[in-house]
Amino acid sequence: MQVEPRHNWSVSDVYITAELDRRTPAKVDYLQEKLALQELAGRMAHSPEKVLPRFVDLAMQIVGGVSGGLSLYEPEPSPGVFRWRYLRGLLAPFENTTTRRDFSPCGVTLDRNAPVLSRHPERVYDWIADANIVVPEVLLVPLVIDGGAQLGTLWIVSDKEGHFDSGHARVLAELASFVGIALRMLNSERLLQEALDQQETLTREMSHRMKNLLTVVAGMVRVSQKGASTPAEMAEMLSGRIQALAQANSLVRRYFVEDARPTPVNLAELVDKIMLPHARHERQDHFTAVGPEVVLGERATNGLALVLHELATNAAKYGALNSEDGAVALAWRIEGDTLGVEWSERGGPPVAGAPQTTGFGTRLAHSTVVGQFGGTLDYDWRPEGVAVAMKLPLATLRH
Repeated sequence: MQVEPRHNWSVSDVYITAELDRRTPAKVDYLQEKLALQELAGRMAHSPEKVLPRFVDLAMQIVGGVSGGLSLYEPEPSPGVFRWRYLRGLLAPFENTTTRRDFSPCGVTLDRNAPVLSRHPERVYDWIADANIVVPEVLLVPLVIDGGAQLGTLWIVSDKEGHFDSGHARVLAELASFVGIALRMLNSERLLQEALDQQETLTREMSHRMKNLLTVVAGMVRVSQKGASTPAEMAEMLSGRIQALAQANSLVRRYFVEDARPTPVNLAELVDKIMLPHARHERQDHFTAVGPEVVLGERATNGLALVLHELATNAAKYGALNSEDGAVALAWRIEGDTLGVEWSERGGPPVAGAPQTTGFGTRLAHSTVVGQFGGTLDYDWRPEGVAVAMKLPLATLRH
């Protein structure tokens, strides 16, 4: 890794890993190591979330450090950052701080995939000096699992030069293997909980959607009956609308198969499929959509399909799409790194104001826009028809 020298100090002055083998190892307390490993193993079996802070405590105790912690690697956006977690000792006030992967002793450690010893890294890394941190020596070991997956580093700081040796590096490397297992267990638990939460939401969502589906189909029957002159024509019109509704619903799904790779969808295409069941060919202004090309990833396609379907369903049940004279205008525009979306209804039944209660569909739309996309969702209950404004970070729409 290339680093920028600070003043007259060079990288060779800062990284002195070869010193580990030249120094005389301190006396090894194998019983202490054994007890530490047994304790970590017991904690992983019953409470893996408590392993990481205890691991740092034990590592500092065994190698005689004055401060220590984990720098957990977050690869996105590239080249990523390290987040300081479970800090102990003098550096504890810097908990949850982030540092660049490409300008950090932790990055050097991951690149070498081996223990690294650094002396006064603040001489090269200005962000350390700017924080008024003095590091006589710091020993770092990589946290790597699954044949190369980089999780971060463990680091222990000494208050004097010449402290760490090859024995300390060996002990920390052994302890680090336990940390990698604990991190993997915690990640597996998190993914499992997310899957269970998603399954519960999906179950509630499908129940809600089935009720709405029956309402929408009933509305289609009424509209088709008014526009058809013969039973055959009505059957043809109704069949087409139901097929369009099925296409729209096919976009609102979850991919549980890991190797499923759906093709990205253009926002205009998504809007067409969601709104096709409500289209009235005899009125071009019944629904209009205007906006630039925006390509959506899989999760964004599903999320926006949910939101647009909810807006369209509510409009068909209570709003502009439930009236012969009603109309809906949808517009979106790019504003810097944000997508602004506006849904505007007019000509439907008069709106008396905001509803007294919030239904599941509205809560689902809000949790999708705010929770999934990190955006905003605002309703304006105008007498002539509801207006909805959304702001969505473009970065979240690519996934």
